[in-house]
Amino acid sequence: MDSGPRAESMTKEGIQLYSLIESLTGVELIRIVDQPPIQQVEQKVIIPHRHDHYCCFFLEKGELAFSLDFQQFTIPSSSLLVSCPGQVHQLGSAKDVAGWFMAFEARFVDPKARMVIEQSFANVVLLDLSPEDQRWFAAIFELIQSTQAGTESQSFNPQLLQALINALFYKLVAVFQSQEDQRIQAHSLRRIEIVKTFRQLVQEQFLVLKKPADYAVRMNLTVSYLNDSLKSVTGFSSTYLIQHEVIREAQRLLIYTDKSVKEIAFVLGYNDTKYFIRLFGKTAGRSPITFRKANKL
Repeated sequence: MDSGPRAESMTKEGIQLYSLIESLTGVELIRIVDQPPIQQVEQKVIIPHRHDHYCCFFLEKGELAFSLDFQQFTIPSSSLLVSCPGQVHQLGSAKDVAGWFMAFEARFVDPKARMVIEQSFANVVLLDLSPEDQRWFAAIFELIQSTQAGTESQSFNPQLLQALINALFYKLVAVFQSQEDQRIQAHSLRRIEIVKTFRQLVQEQFLVLKKPADYAVRMNLTVSYLNDSLKSVTGFSSTYLIQHEVIREAQRLLIYTDKSVKEIAFVLGYNDTKYFIRLFGKTAGRSPITFRKANKL
């Protein structure tokens, strides 16, 4: 099945950001029943966009093509995908899918649990669920739906809804952490914590902080120790990871807006456009204009 219409035009303002302001509860839940989710959601979400909230795609069966921050992949049966606030994503083609889609505001979730996801090494949080975990998630989505639709004990429904969503997120984090631990168990806890903290700082500060020393100072580390820790766990230096975050945002803006290269350079903190173009070419392997033309919507 075709993936649906793409964006007909780009905007000067930037990549479209959607909120849950139309939802009185701060939660939107859709049951996907043997048909593509793109037929069950508003047309606007088929176009590449960001959210200021979390989204979960829980597939009990079928396959769904998906794009998340320039990574194309398939969400398979018996899996759960989480997109975090700010990530650019787009639905693709679907095949015999059934499951759930849920969007919810970050205020519902324990901040410590959120940090596990947001500071992880994975850009894509896609969980492979065991039969037991799949049954667990199916049951809690049903409970959330019935709570939203329920009429009894209305005065406590908001608290009950928050408790259920928090429970879902705790379970999600537990499964994710177990799978993440298997991937990083060869590294010391100290170095893993350094990498998580560094990545969180980069996500928050990359527009203004471009030098490894800026991050090392904030983390009370030497640049050398920071780099050693990053390379041992991720295989990359601090400079590479900072530049990767900058260029990934540049790619988003090149594809999903019609800002000029000079405007994008300025937004990302570079007054020297020529330097920005060289940096982009070195990191992405082609010039900004070539990248835009090759990925034009």
